[in-house]
Amino acid sequence: MDELDVTQLRTHSIAERDSKVLLEHRAPAPAPLPGFLDRLPRLLAADVLRDVVSGVARAHRAGRPVLVTMGAHVIKCGLAPVLIDLARRGIVTGFASNGATLVHDAELALFGHTSEEVAQGLRDGTFGMAEETQAFLNGAMADGVRQGLGLGESVGKALLAVNAPHAEHSLLAQTAALGIPMTIHVAVGTDIIHMHPSADGAAIGEGSLRDFRRLTQQVTELSGGVLMNFGSAVLMPEVVLKAFAVTRNLGRTLDGCLSVDFDMIRNYRSGTQLVDRVRHMGGRGVALTGHHEIMIPLLAALVLAELGLGD
Repeated sequence: MDELDVTQLRTHSIAERDSKVLLEHRAPAPAPLPGFLDRLPRLLAADVLRDVVSGVARAHRAGRPVLVTMGAHVIKCGLAPVLIDLARRGIVTGFASNGATLVHDAELALFGHTSEEVAQGLRDGTFGMAEETQAFLNGAMADGVRQGLGLGESVGKALLAVNAPHAEHSLLAQTAALGIPMTIHVAVGTDIIHMHPSADGAAIGEGSLRDFRRLTQQVTELSGGVLMNFGSAVLMPEVVLKAFAVTRNLGRTLDGCLSVDFDMIRNYRSGTQLVDRVRHMGGRGVALTGHHEIMIPLLAALVLAELGLGD
């Protein structure tokens, strides 16, 4: 069967597109919230929250890794400044996410808005057809991979290179500036940039595989550290499972590692791979349920208070 010829696709300027998420919706960097945990009951999820806060603080004090995996909804919820602050303080030592994060983070950095109206776009044939988004991201990935970079670092460095107007609020740009790993794990065909003739399958595949190996290196060092999954129900739990398998094959364990699954609802894969399976490798897994736009700033504020850090 012949491949579809995508060279006839009609694109439009992102300036003409309505977006649901604007830069001004973003959260500010967190401020410490001392005393809050003391006012919670000492049972159930309140005790789990205490455990997670103390676990992150303990790992930071001991110089152990704190790794965050996440879905793109975290960026759409305006939470990049919260995560950037934790990275700048050295509390979070690495990030991993999916291909949609490239789209939403880069659009916010470059244009100040993201998240199109899918229903309307499907009706009129414009969904995913913003010219600037696909040209920048596909070009940045192809260029970066040729230089030996992974997908996350490729896009982060490209945003810095073009002086993106809002780069200070971009998790990709700021992790690149800080030298903190930000790996991107792509399922081909799931992101709007894959629809366009500028998409380079070889670069996307090579960059994503390179990022998987870099993430796996971090996972092999997670003994005594913390792994937190923010809102990825399928892709990142499956990626982490394979990183666990490589870790164990190499004779490493997750002894003393705390794995935490944060999501708005409980899901099979994240619960199984990030809560249950980590226990098989010497670690401990817990889950907390709640909206990202509340839970992530709350967690950050409580960790800052636990560590005695000011604004």
